[in-house]
Amino acid sequence: MTSFVQEALAVHPQRVGWASRLGVFMAGACHALALSPMVAAWGSWCPALLQSLALSGLLWVLAPFRTPRQVAGLTWLYGTVWLLGATGWMYVSLHTYGGLPFWLAGAAVGLLCMALSAYMALLGWVWARWRMGVWWRDALAWAGLWLVVEWARAIVLTGFPWGASGYGLVDSPLVVLAPWVGVYGMGAIWACLLALVVWSWRREEALAVRGMGLGLASLAVLGCGVLRQFPAAVDFTRPHGGPLSVSLLQGNVPQDEKFREDRQVPMLIWHGQNLLASRSDLVIAPETAIPLLPSQLPPDYWAQVQAGFGESTGRAALIGIPLGDFQRGYTNSVVGVGPGHPAPDPESPRAYQYSKHHLVPFGEFIPWGFHWFVRMMNMPLGDFRRGPLVAPSFEVKGQRVAPTICYEDLFGEEIAARFTEAGRAPTILANVSNLAWFGESVAIHQHLQIARMRSLEFQLPTLRATNTGATVLIDHQGRVASSLAPNTRDVLHTVVQGREGVTPFAWWAGRWGLWPALLAGLLCAVLGAGSRRARPAH
Repeated sequence: MTSFVQEALAVHPQRVGWASRLGVFMAGACHALALSPMVAAWGSWCPALLQSLALSGLLWVLAPFRTPRQVAGLTWLYGTVWLLGATGWMYVSLHTYGGLPFWLAGAAVGLLCMALSAYMALLGWVWARWRMGVWWRDALAWAGLWLVVEWARAIVLTGFPWGASGYGLVDSPLVVLAPWVGVYGMGAIWACLLALVVWSWRREEALAVRGMGLGLASLAVLGCGVLRQFPAAVDFTRPHGGPLSVSLLQGNVPQDEKFREDRQVPMLIWHGQNLLASRSDLVIAPETAIPLLPSQLPPDYWAQVQAGFGESTGRAALIGIPLGDFQRGYTNSVVGVGPGHPAPDPESPRAYQYSKHHLVPFGEFIPWGFHWFVRMMNMPLGDFRRGPLVAPSFEVKGQRVAPTICYEDLFGEEIAARFTEAGRAPTILANVSNLAWFGESVAIHQHLQIARMRSLEFQLPTLRATNTGATVLIDHQGRVASSLAPNTRDVLHTVVQGREGVTPFAWWAGRWGLWPALLAGLLCAVLGAGSRRARPAH
């Protein structure tokens, strides 16, 4: 085995052979595997370690190659394998529930991952053009370009940053950086530290240089680890008000039953009974827990729900339900009921409403020119209207609860827009989701990583009420405080303490989005590249 690995990494400086391609393929597969629940079960430190070994393998292979074309090809291969492994669950929604033929669903996922990996190819091409041959400058340029391409994947064409490198670090010492630089800044710093170590050793530098590269990286990780042991030293938020008792519903409704008429009555009964049975201050039902428009609900259904959360009860609820009609269009929404919101129906002006802002391409809105593709699928309500970017919080006993719906908690910079006024900033984050579209895949685990990162970035607790999982309470340090087993029908009863305050990430991302991250990445890339005159000839 040792000789095989040595052969795989001993790449020829002028030619990309099978060994180097195989080494990069294996590295990309390990990066994807690091985002799976199987690796997390080995130990909390295992995902970050495996992901670090994966990128180290890529950096080791790249070191001797000189031409941009060679490096771009290898980084594209790494990115394609990484994203296929991290987002292959999309096949389930397209084939099993969307109705696409297996070959077309597989081709769609493969082509998407190959296209998104063009960003990685661009990273490799530009880095190979700009590299100085000086280990620390090349590492700085690599980190800057890594930040730029992850920014591009998060922003361009509405963005699809699922599987970004920072999510694999959610249990690493580097998480202390999350409230400062966010998930993409964490990923760039991690990429820089690995490049410092690998390239100081791969290029047969002097022993002192090797020690410097390893020492700088070790000192950074050790410093973050020490800070992590003293969370009060880096806390930007503080407890706000009294704790809330909360009930989170997990209906576990299979996606192929969700819109069947013969299954909707039992589904409505289960959610209605558990909404009314809970004595908690706040009850949350998942995305489209009520899968019907208000006009389609049985008579008096909503009136009974509203009566259970009247002024005298002191209780409140957030309930996922689609709103709208053919003339106005439809929204994927959450409706709030309770004291201060005496709404006779979900679309009453007196009802609290949050409508999803960041919609899923093809699932919730149809990009121009692709209606033919959506007609091949069986997704109801496939073209929604967007809600506002900055929506008011839902107030419950002095706490300001900020809802997001499913996929949009992937975009921390959009959540940050709610923090520009400290006195109105959320004190609790709440995400309602339905991942039944993706079956019993790694998507549930990965979405939990994403939610944990949002809690770390904003140092706020997160409540997640989901159809199939993961239904959890996450504390302000990104730890899962209580949870339900995925793919079960149950109700999670827990207590959450809201917090007030604004982290540095919330402050700058709330005002300028991810543009400061792009500028920082470009600056690092330029500083690492230096002048063309100083660059050695390849």
